[in-house]
Amino acid sequence: MSSALDHSSMDVAEMYQPGSNGMHSGMGAMPAQAAHSTKIEFKDFDRDQAYKYSQAVIGKTLSNYQFVDSSGNSVALQDFVGQPLLISLIYTSCYHICPTTTQYLGQVARMARQAMPDKEFTVLTVGFDTFNDTPEAMREFAKKQGAAGDENWHFLSADKATVESLSKELGFIYYPSPQGFNHLVQTSVLKSDREVYRQVYGMKFDIQLLIEPLKELLFNRPSASLAGALSDKIRFFCTVYDASSDRYHFDYSIFIGVFVGFMSCLALGLQLVKEWRKSVKSF
Repeated sequence: MSSALDHSSMDVAEMYQPGSNGMHSGMGAMPAQAAHSTKIEFKDFDRDQAYKYSQAVIGKTLSNYQFVDSSGNSVALQDFVGQPLLISLIYTSCYHICPTTTQYLGQVARMARQAMPDKEFTVLTVGFDTFNDTPEAMREFAKKQGAAGDENWHFLSADKATVESLSKELGFIYYPSPQGFNHLVQTSVLKSDREVYRQVYGMKFDIQLLIEPLKELLFNRPSASLAGALSDKIRFFCTVYDASSDRYHFDYSIFIGVFVGFMSCLALGLQLVKEWRKSVKSF
């Protein structure tokens, strides 16, 4: 299967477990029937078909799904309207792929928040093994991945019909295997109105693949004032990725460059005015 964004943006092999028709697999339990009620046989998909299936949902808006969070409270996607969402589907009995993916997603989310501290986005991790991914199991999973207590990260459970419909709208592929499940390793980036904006694949992807779309959503939203829009635009361009540290930071050198350029233009302008006055006096 292929990767997101473009076919050259990352190693497509990261999306799937070698030897399992390109799909990641892990330990788990589920009845033998297909995970999706749809007639599509995902186990027969090759890389290109899965890539196209996943990418086809970009630009589409998710329904207002209902979930139960790890504390047993009912929540809906509508509750998070107004800020971008990152949605990752996992199953809690997965022994390697899902924990690694979740831990790395948390690491990248923290980087994004450090780079843009006054901007808000929410992470949703949804269990797709509806028989086993209970609120209690999701709470324990969050604790093991170091995500417990994060107010902007919710671990959610849902019934089978909800998971099947949600996965279809997210372009997420999963189906049972002898080892548990084969599935895409996918993080979906949603706009503040639940529209799918980007798909990011792999356990440990290039952090720019996730943070850059977040920047676009967090800084390019309509602002209430011209001053606010200008401020956001400046911060958007000044929040840059430093490859040497693998971190994002606010680059003040851009302001220094602008200031130096302004002062140079001012000095040149003053010199031109001075020369013009001399020429006027000579007449």
